[in-house]
Amino acid sequence: MEREGQAGGPIVRGFAGSGFRVDDFVYRALLLTPDSAAEWTPPPLAALGEDALATLTATAPEFVLIGTGAALVRPPLALVQALDARGIGVEAMDSRAAARAWGVLRSEGRVIAAALYPLDA
Repeated sequence: MEREGQAGGPIVRGFAGSGFRVDDFVYRALLLTPDSAAEWTPPPLAALGEDALATLTATAPEFVLIGTGAALVRPPLALVQALDARGIGVEAMDSRAAARAWGVLRSEGRVIAAALYPLDA
């Protein structure tokens, strides 16, 4: 998890309880852009829509990583289709895998965004 990238920005350095450690903070649920990390109060995954990800999509990412909690759950098809129509892909995986993928992809300089549900969700 300590992968150092040249792209800069926030990196998940580990897990603490049911949250994500970024710098000196632990976030239970997290929105990540190339420039920022922010606490997030996510809706139930089945109700996840574009409005809950507006902060992320405003950065025009290649795709959005959605960490769905302790296990992989497919995000709503309507969300995937809406983002696809805007040229933004969606990659869903459990939240631990998404946090690790974030670090790897950012170290490659990829312009992505992430929405991570709590680890115990």
